[in-house]
Amino acid sequence: MFDQLRRCRVNFKRLACADFIVFSIILLTGITLTPVSLLAHHGSAVSYDIDIKKLITMKGTVKEWVWRNPHCFIVYDVKDADGKTVQWTAETSSTYSMKGEFSWSPTTLKAGDEITVSVLPSKAGTPAGLLYKVVASDGKLLIEDKSRLRSDQR
Repeated sequence: MFDQLRRCRVNFKRLACADFIVFSIILLTGITLTPVSLLAHHGSAVSYDIDIKKLITMKGTVKEWVWRNPHCFIVYDVKDADGKTVQWTAETSSTYSMKGEFSWSPTTLKAGDEITVSVLPSKAGTPAGLLYKVVASDGKLLIEDKSRLRSDQR
């Protein structure tokens, strides 16, 4: 590569040298940024305990249904053992996946809806989880996403 650059200095074919330099810059930029893009997305197992034995099921009231990429979220309130309200968040899939695989939309859930939610809990111990199942107050199954489980538990 450096020999080619030295030849470019003495070579009067400037267009060829310019093409080589532009190609080199693009190549080096691509090599430099590739590891960053590979780390940009993480698997669910990084943040959540994806063992079905750890599944938490609770009744709650929808506070907000957040429809956006890269992941949609259900924000809901749950009463704890002491009667205090705890705000939970359940992470779902992308809008594309929620619409295409599960037929959900931005209006599937509304603030005030009573639901039973099953989540795979956050490894950090926060009131958050990876959504596994949602059942409406009338008993209708809204979603059961078995892809969230370890492959040996599906």
